[in-house]
Amino acid sequence: MLVRDAMSTVVLTIGPAHTLRQAAALMSARRVGAAVVLDPDAGGIGILTERDILNSVGLGQNPDTERTHAHTTNNVVFATPSWTLEEAAHAMTHGGFRHLIVLDGGEPAGIVSVRDIIRCWVPVRQHAPV
Repeated sequence: MLVRDAMSTVVLTIGPAHTLRQAAALMSARRVGAAVVLDPDAGGIGILTERDILNSVGLGQNPDTERTHAHTTNNVVFATPSWTLEEAAHAMTHGGFRHLIVLDGGEPAGIVSVRDIIRCWVPVRQHAPV
């Protein structure tokens, strides 16, 4: 199975000037754990994850004044739609992260998460009647 089969093609993109609270609200509303940060001044494409927001809040930083650019990961490992899920899982395990931005032709085409891979590898359980 390939990354294209598991990835979410609805990608939340935000800018570097969004506050962490704005990013968290958008991520929560879309029920996603990561946002692609488009910042041409910092090299293009980065990622902000729920863990980045949690770490900031845990340090006592104010999510209403902290900007995403200060918490974005810019040295991102990218996947392609033609990667196998094994390749994606290996990259995530090796890098210690849970989300991969999927690029197609240099543009974000989706995001694949550990949860997406698990959904493909583990059959959906049937709910037993109560």
